[in-house]
Amino acid sequence: DGRMQQVGWESVRSYWDTDFKDRKIVSGFMKDKLLGSKRLASMPDRITNTINVIGAEDDEPVCRPTIINMYDKDLSSLDKWWSAWEEFMFDTSLQIQTKKGVEQKAPYEMLQPIKKSKYPDITEEEEKVSLPLQTMCGAIFDAILVHIMNTVTTPDEWQGIKRNIVENLNKKKVPRTLEILESSTYIGSDIITLQEVSGSFIDQAKARPTLDDAFHIIAPENMDSVRDQNSVIFLRKETFPDGASSEITSLVESSFEQGVTVPVAKGDILAITTTDRDGVPFVIASFHGDTNGLATKPVLTAIMKAISSDSNLANHKLIFGLDANTYEKAKPGKQQDVLDFGKHYVSHGLSSCWGDVPDPQNYTTYNSRTFLQPQLNKACKKSDKRSNGDVNPKDFILFGKNDFEVESLWKDNTGDKVYLEDTAFPTIGKFPSDHGILATVLMAKSIAAGDEL
Repeated sequence: DGRMQQVGWESVRSYWDTDFKDRKIVSGFMKDKLLGSKRLASMPDRITNTINVIGAEDDEPVCRPTIINMYDKDLSSLDKWWSAWEEFMFDTSLQIQTKKGVEQKAPYEMLQPIKKSKYPDITEEEEKVSLPLQTMCGAIFDAILVHIMNTVTTPDEWQGIKRNIVENLNKKKVPRTLEILESSTYIGSDIITLQEVSGSFIDQAKARPTLDDAFHIIAPENMDSVRDQNSVIFLRKETFPDGASSEITSLVESSFEQGVTVPVAKGDILAITTTDRDGVPFVIASFHGDTNGLATKPVLTAIMKAISSDSNLANHKLIFGLDANTYEKAKPGKQQDVLDFGKHYVSHGLSSCWGDVPDPQNYTTYNSRTFLQPQLNKACKKSDKRSNGDVNPKDFILFGKNDFEVESLWKDNTGDKVYLEDTAFPTIGKFPSDHGILATVLMAKSIAAGDEL
């Protein structure tokens, strides 16, 4: 608390004295779903877990001292962990890319307030002190994990297992993703929409001749350099020779209904205009929905409003690839139901790769979270990974119902154009994402057979 007050934050000692210090570490903290929904442990983890820095040796990011990332130094005791954690959070100055340019910041300076408008379970009082409160909860979370791992097994054993996981699911994630995009299955795609993409991923994609020669790689003008999660669009140069004509993301964001708070963050939406080699104009959009999918319908409505409000866009054809975060069995009022979303896009004159009525059991995610991660409200036991995991129909490709029809469609959670149902992913050494690939071949309705997108 003293270190936090030194940097100008309000004291949260009372939260420790009257609440957190008396909690049991598993039942009172790790299994506290409200703590998870308030994002008091996951928000600081999102910002500081892995930080891409300018001029890093071998492009290696800087990692917070914790069990759950690529941090590779010794965590064999709480004393060693705390010394490293405190120094990292408050005393380590990092050179990072921000919207203002390159800046020097310590990790604590990168943290973002937790807004009640986006995370309604947090109280108004907690919102006011969300910076120091999330820092305290993040430290408690990391400390618990270090204690648990060194109690249930030896440091040599668990740290060896961690190194194997880190190598395959973290360090090789971007290279493996790029390999899949370079494969014969996907290198010929006309449009690829990606979500939650880091700045490093974009740089590495542009540095690979196979991808750079094939695609215009388009990132948002106003990238998210804090969370480092951005929606990105690849346009095949042969199909779209001039690349993006303009970015209309700001027009979309200004088209939200007045007075309604839509839970989107910087980098979640990318919308551009482009023209193909035949002179056909398009609006291409990529979007990452919030965890509960509550932004998905408002964002789609805003895109359609933006297109209709600008006469220059009236004749553009929409292709919209999105992680809609829709649910087979949504919690009413708290999550976006997939069938309800289907009715919504149909009401806008659109259809999807799944048709007008999506199958609620046509899943594109199958993953579950252990307790070695900060979104505690999503954690479950291995035996419950199917029933309590995230197994849902979350991903869509939308288009004008009068513009296109689906010629073929596939899902992929192997990188080999194969989707293994009832298989959790990502998988070590094989498939790097927690969302499957969704691919479709669209036939334009208004042109001759043989012309495909």
